[in-house]
Amino acid sequence: MFAFELGAGDKRELYRQLCAAADALTHGESDAIANMANVSALIWEGLLELNWAGFYRNLGGELVLGPFQGRAACIRIPFGKGVCGVAAATRQPQCVADVHAFPGHIACDSASASELVIPLVHAGELIGVLDLDSPIPGRFDDDDLAGCVELARIVAPRIAPVEMGPRQG
Repeated sequence: MFAFELGAGDKRELYRQLCAAADALTHGESDAIANMANVSALIWEGLLELNWAGFYRNLGGELVLGPFQGRAACIRIPFGKGVCGVAAATRQPQCVADVHAFPGHIACDSASASELVIPLVHAGELIGVLDLDSPIPGRFDDDDLAGCVELARIVAPRIAPVEMGPRQG
């Protein structure tokens, strides 16, 4: 059983703590699903004002739902569709203050108002995306973006399929 005390200090410190906890939780564990599940739970416990936190996996060139915390979600998302699909197609993070203004937004949960999606890349291959949703418009800022990019850097090699080469840590 792990017990992490997250939240002391400013947002940058919170993400430093979150990344350290994710590193500790996933270090040495080879099961990708277990690692995604634990990181989803960690994010859910550590970040405020979220209504969804989890992963979509790249399976056969489309995003397929992975471990998450929150309400039931869309199972399959084509590349280029919605915020997650655009992040996957472009391999660029998407920080969207108002999802209702995003062209082609997919409303898996009508309560979502803002979204942050980070592509997960290992050995040059897109593994999937980390997806955070909030019912608060403009919930995510540059500190969230930077913190989640660092989190993705730590987690991506630990959730990569075995055929992509050895996992790190």
